Amino acid sequence: MTLIPVLYRSCHSLSRAGVSRRRFSLGIIRAAGTKNNGSDHPQPPAKDHLQDLALIRNVGIMAHIDAGKTTTTERMLYYSGLTHSVGEVHHGDTVMDYMSQERERGITISSAAITFSWLGHRINLVDTPGHVDFTMEVERSLRVLDGALAILDASAGVEAQSVTVWRQADRYKVPRLVYLNKMDRPGASVDLCLMELRHKLAATPLLLQVPIGAGRDFAGVVDLVHMKKMIWDDPKRDYGRNYKTHEVQEGEDGWEEWSEARGRLTEALGDLDDDVAEEVVARESVDGLPGHLLENALKRVTLAGTGVGVLVGSSYHNKGVQCILNGLIKYLPSPLDRPAPVPAPLYAPHLCALAFKTIHEPQRGGALTFIRVYSGTLAKGQRVYNLSRGEAERVGNVLIAYADDFKEVAGVGPGNIVVVTGLKGTNTGDTLVASQSVASRVGWQLRARTKEKGQDHGTALVTEDRGDADGGQDGHTDPALLVGVPIPDPVFFCSIEAGSASQQKALETALSQLGREDPSLRVSLDSDTGQTILAGMGELHLEVSVERLRREWKVEVDTGPLLVAYRETPTLASTPITHTLTKTIGDRQQQVSITLSVEPQSNEPFHKVYLAYTKDNQENLSSIRRPHLSAVNRGVGAGLQGGPVLACRVTGAQVSLHALHVAPGTSDTFIAAAATQCLQKALVECRVELMEPYMNVEVVVEECHVPSLLADFSRRHATITNMTHRHNTRVVSVECPLSELRGYSSELRRLTSGTATFTMELADYHRMTPLRQAQAVEAITGFPLT
Repeated sequence: MTLIPVLYRSCHSLSRAGVSRRRFSLGIIRAAGTKNNGSDHPQPPAKDHLQDLALIRNVGIMAHIDAGKTTTTERMLYYSGLTHSVGEVHHGDTVMDYMSQERERGITISSAAITFSWLGHRINLVDTPGHVDFTMEVERSLRVLDGALAILDASAGVEAQSVTVWRQADRYKVPRLVYLNKMDRPGASVDLCLMELRHKLAATPLLLQVPIGAGRDFAGVVDLVHMKKMIWDDPKRDYGRNYKTHEVQEGEDGWEEWSEARGRLTEALGDLDDDVAEEVVARESVDGLPGHLLENALKRVTLAGTGVGVLVGSSYHNKGVQCILNGLIKYLPSPLDRPAPVPAPLYAPHLCALAFKTIHEPQRGGALTFIRVYSGTLAKGQRVYNLSRGEAERVGNVLIAYADDFKEVAGVGPGNIVVVTGLKGTNTGDTLVASQSVASRVGWQLRARTKEKGQDHGTALVTEDRGDADGGQDGHTDPALLVGVPIPDPVFFCSIEAGSASQQKALETALSQLGREDPSLRVSLDSDTGQTILAGMGELHLEVSVERLRREWKVEVDTGPLLVAYRETPTLASTPITHTLTKTIGDRQQQVSITLSVEPQSNEPFHKVYLAYTKDNQENLSSIRRPHLSAVNRGVGAGLQGGPVLACRVTGAQVSLHALHVAPGTSDTFIAAAATQCLQKALVECRVELMEPYMNVEVVVEECHVPSLLADFSRRHATITNMTHRHNTRVVSVECPLSELRGYSSELRRLTSGTATFTMELADYHRMTPLRQAQAVEAITGFPLT
């Protein structure tokens, strides 16, 4: 089995110091370690000694914005020999930030990945965005990675987006290391970071290194595992490639402090690992345990997720990055160390794979789909079944990517990541299997196991004591599916239209392709106004997307004002509403009579209607055919996409089916339409109210500006949740309506003379007061609420 590096998209090349360097969007380039032959395109080797799965590390870098992810990656590439000079974010010449928007803004927008060699291992490294608007890129990267490196600004501790990406890694149980960057800053504090790792992330940090010197005097680190000092005397001369290392000697300056720190590490490992605990008991001391014993224990603890190793350094000043690379090899798992996700093992020896990225590549005939194969084989021309969408497709070519050279292969086995052509209906998060019959067999096995254990299948199966479990087409997940990639709901939207009628078709094509590439970007049509609506995760997300339409698809567009994506929720229970729909289509009369009711419930997504059995309707509900029930669920699901107030998505509603009468020959589409219309009638009775998104906002501001900042938040209807000191600044945390934060960055610069910084992420949705609801309706429709 081999893991094959893949290229998502080659975007740009930069020649610097005679070296060809490639840019990628979630792409992987061929690891060097060999000399460039002068060609712009690296040539695939005849035989790659690094294709052993045990020698591969699939690692993602995740952090809050400006923590130093890209800066750290640039040093890794330089030390590995892949590049011959170091790119800098502020110079706009980094390998990983290739997009023009990234260079202009100095942030990572699209995940970028690269492959290089270190200590005889291949590292497939993904540099993910740190901005909350692009959290979807982090989500789908972590879905297929085996390990992660979380970078913290040592002077700021655990920041808002650090918490978000940590939770994402928790969702997929990804083993992690932590790197405390920027140890050269005056306010850098290891103790602060360790405390916040415990309190904010509920992690068990294991300090593997201690810094030598503080602030500007930071010169190196002491490796507590092997008790070695690493000193960078002149990191500017060769970008820190060379450094001095020697064993720590008992009695030298700092020995007592370092020995105590190693003792604390050993004690913490003893609480987590049996081998270390037994050795401590045998020695009756935490001192003197061999380094290899601690090293092996650290890997076991990391893989189990019970502890997190912590490294320190300063990437911009070229100190400590080699230690990170060593840590990735020693402590993070290979693909062999990570079990395949449920239920992939049940498919063996048949195909089971996950599509985790789709891009549009006109030069290769359209969509390129990137796939992680978990079992079976994937071959050219093979017919596969998309279990997520219930349709069969045929694979075109199976390609391996070496930089921007694609090499066609006949097929690949489990453990591989490849790109395929020809899949027209497959999107991010879809499960591909050998056939529908194989998937049915796996689903039956999972249900049988669940029944035996008397509990729910952990990742997919949704059971219910009442009502009918209906396949996977009613909105809940088929147990035979792999866990896909959750797509967050948008919080902002705007209207968008082509600059001229001649470009309308080009705009529709571009939006379709862009929406398929980025599932968190939603495109819809307003049935009342006929406008095209573009919805995304924030102001920056929409701004970048519109700019891509102009630059990459050459479509001039006009956009409307930025509006908040509200939700609607019922506050009262409706009485059962009966709706009869009759229509003659051709020579057939279609007739449906359906009775539904709606009542408030917790804000969980709609899965399926609840069958409200009574003595009077038990015979009717028990006789409903499965296709008819599926049609009702589809119709109700469609009806919940637009409520009666502002046609926003309805949440927190439980829909009950009391009766369904279907005339012979009536189509499922007609049944779904009747269910939608009946639901809309029921919602009118429920006194539906608007819910607005609230954001957790964190502002770091100088003390002198705190009064004006708090006054401004009061005007914005914000609630202060926390205020803390961070060195000579204040950290103000508030919960504020998103509608009050449009253009906030400009206002914050004005209030604080450009000295403050802020971050925000979605907290929750809250019901609006009648006054705020009336204001929102009038702002969007132009008419007062009646």
